[in-house]
Amino acid sequence: MVNAMAVDSGKTAGQGQAPGGNDAPDGFQQLQAMLAGKLRAPMAEKLEFNLVELERGRVVFEGTPDRSVYNPLGSVHGGYASTLLDSACGIAVHSKLGPNRGHTSLELKVSFVRGLNDQSGTVRATGTVTSIGRRVAFAEATLHDGQGRLCATATSTLLVFDVESSTLGG
Repeated sequence: MVNAMAVDSGKTAGQGQAPGGNDAPDGFQQLQAMLAGKLRAPMAEKLEFNLVELERGRVVFEGTPDRSVYNPLGSVHGGYASTLLDSACGIAVHSKLGPNRGHTSLELKVSFVRGLNDQSGTVRATGTVTSIGRRVAFAEATLHDGQGRLCATATSTLLVFDVESSTLGG
């Protein structure tokens, strides 16, 4: 999953000026548009989860699993939790990127602690950046159910790279 989004231009902040010296928004500014409801990834639309909190290096997504994400055994498929955790890790990293920078997951390790079902309530995936460099970032995330119980954890390694400004928001 490559994450590089565009919104209205603004002054750059965070990790330096954009390649080529333009005034492209940084990752945090791009995500502010997502938080305001101006942008939503197709995966988030399909699985009905949303970005609900945003700080540089920390994000929270919420979703309410229902029977449409069940596996054949009658519980929420692990891919649902994994998608929320991957999104939380990746978007936490994106919130710290400079303009015209993108990322993609290289590795995601998920540990399932408690199963989810349609009675789990609104689940919250909280992602935080543990380390970020010019080419590689590391993040972790937790997923809690509607009663605040830990359901899954994840660690992620992400590739960080330059993105042509013409490809942002395509």
